[in-house]
Amino acid sequence: MRKYPSAKDLAKLTKPGRYAVGFGAYLQISEWGTRSWILRYRTGDKAMHMGLGSAEIITLKEAREKAHAAQRMRLDGKDPLQEKRAAKRQRLLAHAHAKTFEECALAYITAHEAGWRGDHSRRQWSASLERYVYPKIGNMPVADVDLACVLSVVEPIWTLVPETARRVRNRVELILDWATARGLRQGDNPARWRGLLESLLPEQRRAQTVNHLAAVPYQQIGAFMEKLRSQEGIAARALEFLILTASRSSEALGAKWSEIDGATWTVPAGRMKAHKEHRVPLSRRAAALLASLPRDGDFIFPAVRAGGAPHHRTLIRELQRLGVNATVHGFRSSFRTWAGERTSFANHVIEVSLAHTIGSAVERAYSRGDLLDQRSKLMEAWAAFCDRGAGDGAVVAIRRSMK
Repeated sequence: MRKYPSAKDLAKLTKPGRYAVGFGAYLQISEWGTRSWILRYRTGDKAMHMGLGSAEIITLKEAREKAHAAQRMRLDGKDPLQEKRAAKRQRLLAHAHAKTFEECALAYITAHEAGWRGDHSRRQWSASLERYVYPKIGNMPVADVDLACVLSVVEPIWTLVPETARRVRNRVELILDWATARGLRQGDNPARWRGLLESLLPEQRRAQTVNHLAAVPYQQIGAFMEKLRSQEGIAARALEFLILTASRSSEALGAKWSEIDGATWTVPAGRMKAHKEHRVPLSRRAAALLASLPRDGDFIFPAVRAGGAPHHRTLIRELQRLGVNATVHGFRSSFRTWAGERTSFANHVIEVSLAHTIGSAVERAYSRGDLLDQRSKLMEAWAAFCDRGAGDGAVVAIRRSMK
C-alpha cells in the first residue's frame, strides 16, 4: 500500500508542483507559493481537475475526506465536478429567489428609467412605492408575493385615492412580471387586473365622484398675479412664467436659455407630455420677465444646486406661502376657461396653445402648422388680462375673424 506524506512532511515542501496525498487528491504549490488542494481524475479520455479548497483553511484530513467522497460519487456514476457546479447553481438560484420585492422594484426602476421622460417618472415611481407598497410587502421575498399581499396594498387606497391606487397596482404588476421573467418567481401575476382584481375590487367610476384640480378662478387671476409679482425669489418668477405661458410645471421648470429664440420658446419633445416639440409664443410681459433674470447657467430657473432645475414642489410651496388653495396645474384650467368664455379665439387655437392633441389622425395629417401667429395674439391677450388688478373682469375684445 502506497504511503502518502503526512501533514508535517507537506509543511516542509516549498518547491512548486503537485504532491499526491491519497484518493486522487494533491497538494498544489504554485510558483508564487500559494498552496491548495485539488482532485485529479479522468472522465473517458479527458483529464479533470477540481479544486478542494485552500491549504490555509482545509486540513490534509479534510482534503482526503473530500477526495474520498468524490471518488464514491464516481462509483455511483456521477461526475464530481458537474455535481459541484450544479450545487453552486442551486445556491445561486436559492439566493436569487430570496430577493425581496423592494430589491426587485429598485432593479426594475434602474432597468427602465433610461426610457422614461426626465426624472419625474422615477420620482413618482419611488414615492408611490415607498409610501404604499414597501411598508406592506417590501421585505417579503418576491417569490412569496401572492394575491393577499397585493390586496393588502391596494384595497386600503382603492377608493380613497383612486388614481394613485390604479398606478400603484399597475407598478406592482409590472415589477412582478419582471421578476417572473428573471426567474425569481413562478405562476400567474397576482396583481393583474383582467380576470382577477377586476372581480375583487369595486369599480371606481361608481365609488368616486370626479374631482377636478383646484384652480384659481380666472376672474381672480389679476389680483393673484399682482400679489405674486410682489414676491421675491426664483420660484415666484418661475410660477409667473408658467402662468403667462400656460405651460406645465415640467416644461417651465426645465426651461433653458438655449430654448429661447426671440419671442419664441421651443420646448423639446423629451419634456412634452405628447413627446412632440412645442413652440410657445412669448408675450411682451413674458419676454420682459426673462429679460429681468440673470443668466446663471443653462437653466432659466436654476435650483439651489448648481446645474439642476428646481423641483416642482418649490412652486407648490410658493402657492402655500401666498395662501392660495389651488394646484400649479390648475392655472392651465384658468387659462382654458378664460379663453373659452372671454375671447373669440377658435377652440383649436386654444387647445394647441395648451399643447393638447386635437382632432383625428386624418385631421392632424392635414393640419401640420402650429398656428403660432394666432396663438401669439392669444397669449398677448392672456398676459394683458393677467395684468388687470382685482375686480377688473373686463371682457377681452377679440374679433370673430380669429380662427
